[in-house]
Amino acid sequence: MDEQQELDFYQTPRRKIKDWETKEGANHKWAEYILLAPDFFHLLCKLALDKDVPTKEKAMLAAALAYFVSPIDLIPEAIIGPAGYVDDIALAAYVLNSIITKSDEELVLKYWAGEEDLLDLIKRILKNL
Repeated sequence: MDEQQELDFYQTPRRKIKDWETKEGANHKWAEYILLAPDFFHLLCKLALDKDVPTKEKAMLAAALAYFVSPIDLIPEAIIGPAGYVDDIALAAYVLNSIITKSDEELVLKYWAGEEDLLDLIKRILKNL
């Protein structure tokens, strides 16, 4: 995925999610996590390109990225809107937790562009599954 595609995927859902959040998503149980979908996607992309990420983890990253961009998944965004990112975020949290557990957490943290503490965020997402 080139940088322009990554940027498009990052900006387009961010706008849709922000719009959704101010309308029907304001009271959604997972709204705080759904807003993080573009940040998680960005993090997965950066890690997939990092030479220090072990091959086994890169395979999991590739699968998570493919799931993010696939129009066919467990909860499809095309049908239910931004709430459809819940399964993508859960998978991303699982993959990121695996990388953090098997590698150095600094490897993951160096690419995190979000405002929240990533390690705490991953724990909360996995706990709420």
